[in-house]
Amino acid sequence: MRLFVGLGNPGAKYAHNRHNIGFMAIDEIARRHGFAPWRRRFQGQTSEGTIDGEKVVLLRPETFMNESGRAVQEAANFYKLGVDDIIVFQDELELPPAKLRVKVGGGIAGHNGLRSISAHIGNEYRRVRLGIGHPGIKELVHGHVLSDFAKDDRPWVEALCTAIADNAGLLASGKDSTFQNKVHLVMQAKGFTEKDEGGAV
Repeated sequence: MRLFVGLGNPGAKYAHNRHNIGFMAIDEIARRHGFAPWRRRFQGQTSEGTIDGEKVVLLRPETFMNESGRAVQEAANFYKLGVDDIIVFQDELELPPAKLRVKVGGGIAGHNGLRSISAHIGNEYRRVRLGIGHPGIKELVHGHVLSDFAKDDRPWVEALCTAIADNAGLLASGKDSTFQNKVHLVMQAKGFTEKDEGGAV
């Protein structure tokens, strides 16, 4: 079993914020794979389903971003999951818009959701880092992440979430690099990302 955690803030006010792209990604996974209706538990909302034969629980913490770890820990304890069974979908300032990277552990780069999760379950969980770009000035970061995606951003956001959902089985089965490459190729084919130097993704 895998626990897919989408990070964001609860409520309509935040629904289209850049900070909520983690919620958007797992919402699309639930839609594409016919998951069960969302229900309230573990200080959040969960939906259960199967992707390519692997049971997956989706979790949207409703504690607000800086307390996300409470919900993650509660769900992990209930299902008796190890840290390597937990995959967190997060917005990433240090990646250009429409880019995606998967990594295990590492720094939290000031991300309050990751800080909370690491404080509750340790740091060695997998992160699906969803690029939202950096505003260029540190003082603008807060406003950048808590503002809505621009109208021009919506096509790539939808394409990225769809590509993630279509290839989520690879993530569930631990094929992280294949998942990353497939999503990259989809986004490149749609013209949302440039080809990387040397063909590396």
